[in-house]
Amino acid sequence: MKLIILVAVGGFLGAISRFVIANFVQSKHKTPFPFGTFTVNLLGSFLLGILFGRHRLAPELFFLLGTGFMGSFTTFSTFELEAVELIRKEKVWVSLTYLLVSTVLGVALALAGYRLAKIF
Repeated sequence: MKLIILVAVGGFLGAISRFVIANFVQSKHKTPFPFGTFTVNLLGSFLLGILFGRHRLAPELFFLLGTGFMGSFTTFSTFELEAVELIRKEKVWVSLTYLLVSTVLGVALALAGYRLAKIF
């Protein structure tokens, strides 16, 4: 029960953080490219890499921050839906760029976060 509560609290905070940050970032860009989701997903990849790199992290803290917070902060389903919406609006190249850059940078930032955690 304790772990479920930790995941729920982390999820609540992560979802609110995603909403605030993504909307703020998107409000600064008047283009079809979904910069808000792009930003939170890349930031989330980096932060999750750091968490994963901390092998001695208490399991409770990982459930709170990794599963709960980061699980709701990043959003694969919105990422996919925005890519489909760009295609629907006949912005195929923007969609493909979004998919490719998000995936490559996301993996690179997760690896960078992991390695950074190993250094410190």
